[in-house]
Amino acid sequence: MKETVLDRFLRYVKVNTRSQEDSETYPSTACQWDLLRLLEKEMGALGLRDVELDRWGYLTGTLPGNSPKKVPTVAFIGHVDTSPEVSGEGVKPVLHKNYQGGDLVLPGDPEQVIQAAENPNLALQIGHTIVTSDGTTLLGSDDKAGIAEILTMVDHFLAHPEIKRGAVRVLFTPDEEVGMGTAHLELARVAADYAYTVDGGEAGEIENETFNAAAATLTVKGFNVHPGYAKDKLVHASRIAARFVEMLPALAAPETTAGRQGYWHPLSIQGDISNATVKMILRDFEWEGIEAKVKYLEHCAEVLRAQFPRAGIEVAWKEQYRNMRYPIEKDPKVVDYALEAARRAGVEPKLHSIRGGTDGSALTLKGLLTPNIFTGGHNFHSKQEWNSVEWMEAAVRTLVETVKVWEEKA
Repeated sequence: MKETVLDRFLRYVKVNTRSQEDSETYPSTACQWDLLRLLEKEMGALGLRDVELDRWGYLTGTLPGNSPKKVPTVAFIGHVDTSPEVSGEGVKPVLHKNYQGGDLVLPGDPEQVIQAAENPNLALQIGHTIVTSDGTTLLGSDDKAGIAEILTMVDHFLAHPEIKRGAVRVLFTPDEEVGMGTAHLELARVAADYAYTVDGGEAGEIENETFNAAAATLTVKGFNVHPGYAKDKLVHASRIAARFVEMLPALAAPETTAGRQGYWHPLSIQGDISNATVKMILRDFEWEGIEAKVKYLEHCAEVLRAQFPRAGIEVAWKEQYRNMRYPIEKDPKVVDYALEAARRAGVEPKLHSIRGGTDGSALTLKGLLTPNIFTGGHNFHSKQEWNSVEWMEAAVRTLVETVKVWEEKA
């Protein structure tokens, strides 16, 4: 199982699947089709039934059940795209075998050092094989580790037909990293009673909640005039935008928060004297926290209007996704079974909150309860991303046991 999941993983990360913000196509980048078509062929070769890749880039297949019981159909979901923040082209995976502790210097860029002091889970990898990129790109463990683990689980069941199971659905989506993973996905396409995304971090983590998320944009219209004659005339839009960012609470930023703390996060400031925009995201585990953050942004805009009455200053915002905890709490067995499966797989289960979002957020709000199961990955969206072969293997065992628990409890 270990070698199989590693072989798959190394094959998948070499395919560039970087998604793109504000694209007019779906999927957002043509390169995502390369991995989707590769996976389509592999799923058919494995023996999955009803393998279908549709025009939106949703790839599905079915592992039929063999249990005499009426068992709920469970789906396992991964996403093919990688973050647009860091290049995923020409990934060169590096195996650090029999890790014995200490920092990991990545050979393609020696300035990229995975420091043990900043990565406490490295202390749990003694004797393991750690996979990284060479330091010039991200690795793509998010979420190609999840894809490799799902298909290795399928391979395991096909090799062991004596194991009783219900029907299993496999779903791979595009554009999760840009918040569009389920934009065109109907629940009938998933065709499952319950689901799990396989898209998390530390071994044993079962995640039953995500942030609530919103996106906000500040637009500023200024007035340009020759700087030599600008006294009491020029209105500098970019300077006002910078003032707005300075008004955001410094202790409520991603780099100053952890656990269940939310934040404001400016993503970009663009502009000149006449026009400027600030794009940002808001995150909080409670929806009331999002509303409070929006109210504060509107207050900041009002303060700036008073200071710069000749400027045009507007704040707009939109909901991105909501915490999946609320619906899951009404039917907690979908989480309880995964925790039990991790325990049976020899992994200490940990109920955890995601400081982010997954396709499971949108699917849960649509009515398909979809908590998240770990993949073993760390340092997502960076050149210092890493995973452990042994933790990927533990994820496969957990997926196998999850299917078995659903059959036993039916």
